[in-house]
Amino acid sequence: MPIASDVSLGKDVRIRHPDLVNLYGCTIAAETRVGAFVEIQKNASVGARCKISSHTFICEGVTIEDEVFVGHGVMFTNDLYPSAVNDDGSPQTEADWAVVSTRVKRRASIGSNATILAGVTIGESALVGAGAVVTSDVADYAIVAGVPARVVGDARKRRDRIDSGTGQ
Repeated sequence: MPIASDVSLGKDVRIRHPDLVNLYGCTIAAETRVGAFVEIQKNASVGARCKISSHTFICEGVTIEDEVFVGHGVMFTNDLYPSAVNDDGSPQTEADWAVVSTRVKRRASIGSNATILAGVTIGESALVGAGAVVTSDVADYAIVAGVPARVVGDARKRRDRIDSGTGQ
């Protein structure tokens, strides 16, 4: 699994096991860390100071802003109606479907094994619980969990308790 020559890496990007990733046609900004067995496809971008944990798949059309945490085994999708073939049975090519973009805003956190469906926006400082399936937009500071993901809390309240020393 290579790091292709068309990958744009910012200053001090850390890829601890470069032989165990598959990166091509993507952009990764400064000081981001990328774990083993990560694939980041063409036309995907990862912001500065992010952590992309092992076994994560970031497909074409995904934009991850700065300071985002992506847990182990997170899967992004970019097609709402995937198919291997056209109506006539011929194999699909890139010309036969359109990428549906997904955006993860600044300081969001996505728990391990979450699945993010195409076309959603995960808000600033939002928290997606482990194993969640995100099928619709997540508001800024929302905490979502479950299948499908539903709002279960407010990250601002959690952050306030941690900052004040009163617990989680």
